[in-house]
Amino acid sequence: MAAPSSYTNFIKQEALKLGFDQCGIAKAEFLAEEAPKLEEWLKNNYHGQMHYMENYFDKRLDPRLLVDGAQSVISLTYNYYPKKKQHQDTYKIAKYAYGEDYHFVIKDKLKTLLKKIQQKIGEVNGRCFVDSAPVLERTWAKKAGLGWTGKNSLLITPRKGSFYFLAQLIIDLPLDYDVPFKTDHCGTCKKCVEACPTDAILANNTIDGSKCISYFTIELKEAIPQDMKNRFADWQFGCDICQDVCPWNRFSKPHKEPLFEPQESLLNFKKEDWEKLSEATFKNIFKKSAVKRTKFKGLKRNIEFLKK
Repeated sequence: MAAPSSYTNFIKQEALKLGFDQCGIAKAEFLAEEAPKLEEWLKNNYHGQMHYMENYFDKRLDPRLLVDGAQSVISLTYNYYPKKKQHQDTYKIAKYAYGEDYHFVIKDKLKTLLKKIQQKIGEVNGRCFVDSAPVLERTWAKKAGLGWTGKNSLLITPRKGSFYFLAQLIIDLPLDYDVPFKTDHCGTCKKCVEACPTDAILANNTIDGSKCISYFTIELKEAIPQDMKNRFADWQFGCDICQDVCPWNRFSKPHKEPLFEPQESLLNFKKEDWEKLSEATFKNIFKKSAVKRTKFKGLKRNIEFLKK
C-alpha cells in the first residue's frame, strides 16, 4: 500500500490542476476550542434571523458526524478577484457574485477531485462542502495552514489576501496533515473595523452578523431597519468594504475562471438602470448567479432602501 504522503501529494497536485490556489489538510476531529465560541456567538444573537445557524450544532464542531469514519478535512481556496469592476457611481454587488454561482462551480470541481482520488486510491468515502452545510470552513482552513483569521473574521493568506472561496472535502482516508496557521499578521491594523459603516466588526475577530450589510441585503427577508438608512454605502447585494480596505488585498490578482466573468451589462449599469430594472432583465443577468438568492423582490427592496 502506498504511503499517506504519496496520497497527500497526489491530492494537492490534482487540486492545483483543477484551478484551486491552495490545498491544505487537517485531521478530522472535534473542534474543542470552537465550541464555546460558537455557543457564545449564538447566545449573543449575532446570527440575527439566520436561524439555520442554530441547527446541527454538534455537526458544525465534528466532521466525523458528517462523514462516517472521517479521517481528513481537505481545505481549498479558489480565487474570485475580478479583472474588471462595476461602474463607480452605482448600486454595488459583492465581487463574489459577479459571475456564475460559486456553489455549483466549486462543488463540481470538488466532485471531480473526489472522483480522481477514488480512481487513484480505491474505495474512499467522502463529501464535498461549499458554504452550504454545517462546516466551520475558516477554522478548518486555518488548521490546514492556509491563513489566519482577520479582524473582519475572514481567512487571510499572506501575499494573497482574502478574495477567494473556501471549500472542504471530508474523506475517510488518513493523510499527512499540515501545520495549523497560528500567526496573526493583522497586527495593530484596524482599517476594516474603522471602515465598516454599520459597526458590525467587533473585538476578537468577531462579526455581529445581525449588523452586517450582507445580512441585511441577502439574509433578512423583512424590511430593513430604518436606523440603517444611509449607512450601506450603495451596497445592494453583499458588501466588500472590509476586504477592499484590507492592506493584504493589494496582493490580489485577477482570477482565471471563465465562469466567474461578469456580463458587461452588469459592470456598466448605473443607478438609474438599477432603479428601472425589470424582472425579465433580472432573470437574464442573474440566471446563473448567486444574486438569485435574494430574488427580484429582495433586490428591488434593497434598491428602494438605498435611494436617497
